[in-house]
Amino acid sequence: MPDLSQYPLPAIFLVSVVLIVAAGEIGHWLGRRATDHGGENVTTLKSAILGLLALMIGFTFAMAQTRFELRREAVLNEANSIGTAALRARLLPPPHGAECQKLLRDYAKARLRIAQRFPSSLELKAASGEANAIQEALWNQVRAVAAKTDAMVPTGLFIQALNDMGDNLAKRVAATRARVPNIVLLALYATAAIAIGYASYGRGLEGRHWRPAVYVAGALTAGVILLIQDLDRPGTGFISVSQQPMIDVAESLARYSD
Repeated sequence: MPDLSQYPLPAIFLVSVVLIVAAGEIGHWLGRRATDHGGENVTTLKSAILGLLALMIGFTFAMAQTRFELRREAVLNEANSIGTAALRARLLPPPHGAECQKLLRDYAKARLRIAQRFPSSLELKAASGEANAIQEALWNQVRAVAAKTDAMVPTGLFIQALNDMGDNLAKRVAATRARVPNIVLLALYATAAIAIGYASYGRGLEGRHWRPAVYVAGALTAGVILLIQDLDRPGTGFISVSQQPMIDVAESLARYSD
């Protein structure tokens, strides 16, 4: 089964248009040669298939939109947790406070670097490993501070901020990996091809001119499905999740003095 996420969006669009138009050609050819016109049955079934296609497109678009919003919220939450940790790090005694601020600057840069494009599975794994390594270094600093004092302020508050950072990292990784299932997209393309093919079949039965309408419908259908895929993998197409919250945090951390 082909994994559509591994192919560029323009190539998917061209192939899908060709397949949908081909389905229309085949449907019209079969309709012109049919001996039993079917009458109202063909019209009813055509409407049902087109309705099913519309339902599937709406369902899949809502699925992709939900995942897009989840990724955008994950960026904001992670940026906020990094900013909170940086503010609380300034309350730690020297030299731990300065070292934690430096580590947090490196952490923000690393998270922003991987977020500026939609990563592959290997890149996402490597980025998570880098983030975990910096978090481990931060925890080492916290342990050193806690050995000297276990006061709730500032040590306890900074520990809470680090916990939030770890949680938001995991949530963002999960949001990045959350995709519309490949089988749903393939089923959507198959339904589109069948719907356009059957609509052309009906036009062939009636002996009407059909190519302009079917070609336009096929291109529009392929375009809408492509929009769903673009929405589902921001960073590789025209739609992207704004990284401005992370950019703002990285810039603010760069202004902090040791």
